[in-house]
Amino acid sequence: MRKVTGATVAMILAIALYFTLFWGFDALRVLTSPTYGLEDVWRSQFIFGIGRVLGLGPIGLIKLAAFFGTLKLAVAIVCAVHIVDRIRSLMGGKPNTEILEGGLILVLLVSVATAGPTVWSHNTDLLREQVFQLLLAAVATALCMVERSYDRSAPAAKPVAAAPPGATWFTPWR
Repeated sequence: MRKVTGATVAMILAIALYFTLFWGFDALRVLTSPTYGLEDVWRSQFIFGIGRVLGLGPIGLIKLAAFFGTLKLAVAIVCAVHIVDRIRSLMGGKPNTEILEGGLILVLLVSVATAGPTVWSHNTDLLREQVFQLLLAAVATALCMVERSYDRSAPAAKPVAAAPPGATWFTPWR
């Protein structure tokens, strides 16, 4: 049975740890702030950009900021669950990569949604940060696909017959 290299697993774990720590701390900063992170002008520019496009007022901006904070917290929790699942799989079993892939889809959605307003506001530094996170999610997704292809290419075990060869069928009313 072919196995995935240790470097592939280490990269997947490192990317999951990145999103757990950085997005988790960012989500906690946003959700524990009285203004849901809107006081940080640098990190909340995309909220104001989306709010301008959607025509949101102050309450709408606060709700939008809370929504993005909740999404980031969900990604951090999903990545933490994947890390725990990987550690569990070291003791025996197979890791479930669909958990991480679901979190990476959320990363993709958040990164694309925040990249639009940063392009409109001509903020290349914030766009660089979003593209970096998008690339990390793409690399992790590609590595998960490689891991899944190795699992499929493993030869399947030959099914064992329930009855020995040459045995007659059991019929109770004979």
